[in-house]
Amino acid sequence: MSTPVWSVLFVLGAGLSLGASWVLVVRLERLGERIGLSEALLGVVAALAADAPEITSAVTALLHHDTGVGAGVVLGSNVFNLAALLGLGAMVAGKIALHRSVVLLSGAVAVWVAAGCLLTTLGMVGPGIGLLLVCAVLLPYVALLGITRARMARLPLPAAWTGWLAVAVHEEELELDEAIHPARGTRRDALVAAVALILVLGASVTMEQAATTVGARLGLAQIITGGLVLAIVTSLPNVVAAVYLAARDRGAAVLSTALTSNALNVAVGLLLPGALLGLGPREGTGILVAAWYTGLTIAALLFAYADRGLRRPEGAAIITGYLVFVAALLAAVRTGIIRTPLALWPALGFALVCAALLIARRAGSARTDDDPHDPYHRTSQSLVPGWSITRIWQTSLLLCLAVAACDAATGRHLILIGILIVGPCCALLTGRWRHTALTGLWALGLGTLTAVPDGIWATTEQYTSLTAVAVVAFISTLSASLIQRRRTETRA
Repeated sequence: MSTPVWSVLFVLGAGLSLGASWVLVVRLERLGERIGLSEALLGVVAALAADAPEITSAVTALLHHDTGVGAGVVLGSNVFNLAALLGLGAMVAGKIALHRSVVLLSGAVAVWVAAGCLLTTLGMVGPGIGLLLVCAVLLPYVALLGITRARMARLPLPAAWTGWLAVAVHEEELELDEAIHPARGTRRDALVAAVALILVLGASVTMEQAATTVGARLGLAQIITGGLVLAIVTSLPNVVAAVYLAARDRGAAVLSTALTSNALNVAVGLLLPGALLGLGPREGTGILVAAWYTGLTIAALLFAYADRGLRRPEGAAIITGYLVFVAALLAAVRTGIIRTPLALWPALGFALVCAALLIARRAGSARTDDDPHDPYHRTSQSLVPGWSITRIWQTSLLLCLAVAACDAATGRHLILIGILIVGPCCALLTGRWRHTALTGLWALGLGTLTAVPDGIWATTEQYTSLTAVAVVAFISTLSASLIQRRRTETRA
């Protein structure tokens, strides 16, 4: 068949698959209500049904030995889910309010699943071992969501633990109870669900084959077809549901939808078929996507825990992370073979920047340096007469940003990554090790990202420049620590 015909089949398959999956979600929720599933378990069932297009597309690709497409659909959709469900949800709603206990419970499971996925993608463990590692936490978590508080209290755990778990599950169920309120299911719902499932499977197979065929004819890499095209298309139902819930202040339901969907994608759509069919040879682009999935998960959870929710700035940061991921993936595909350290660098750089910004904001809000009894609080002079510590620190951050902007603007014509050492050197003048360390992390993160427009990805020049920045940042931080200690001892 011609490329236009395959393109039409892709559009029709995508539309039918997404529409049938939405019907499947509704009918399964009703059947779950009939058999008495808890609200939390209904959320898991809904997430699994909504993930049917991703999972089916991934399994179909693996059956056809298109491992790049199969892994890309699952991992790419997970990264997109974080950006669209949490990032876009926070931007639309203004704030997604969350209880810290909910973030800790669901977040611990999400990080464990992401770490197991990354280890498998790196080749450190096989798909079967990775599946066992993931199920060792995911299955008890699902079982925990389905038991009553009375049965939870009888678990062989310390009373404080069971009490905390009961509160965390109860807080999640409170919002899911309002977000998921299905009618009692009937035999008709079972029949409709069976038909919808068949339609989802058939349409998803057609969609995957059409996307793979068109992508191959257009010269697209398999990881692009799976990790970007199919990943975004198959995640659209979850996006609509999450934005709707976020607009209604159902923060726990949004977080549960995103993290549960991602965990089920990994377990059912990647590791289970991978254990049976194999995941093929290890590829740097697959490692890059898995690293971004892990890093962005951790960053989003840190933001959510620190602020008891996600606001628009954090939402914008998560969306920015996804855009950087897309740029890094396109750059990796363009350069061809990508080594493992290079695949991990972009996600690590973004995570460092997020951590630095988070710690800096927390430090500013806590005003730990504003204690009037501390002679060196931030309104006092730094090592530069007439300049406060905050002013020097902000200047160092802005200097790094200015260097990175100039570097990105000039592209391959002028490489300025090494000049980022000006940031930690300037921050040294604050006389505070923490401010200097944060600026060093900021410089490393920016240096990692600007390697893409510089065209020095995976080259000795990139590693040399980043090593120089890291060494200067370390020496500056150590020097600031000695200065801060000496000044404190002198004052005492």
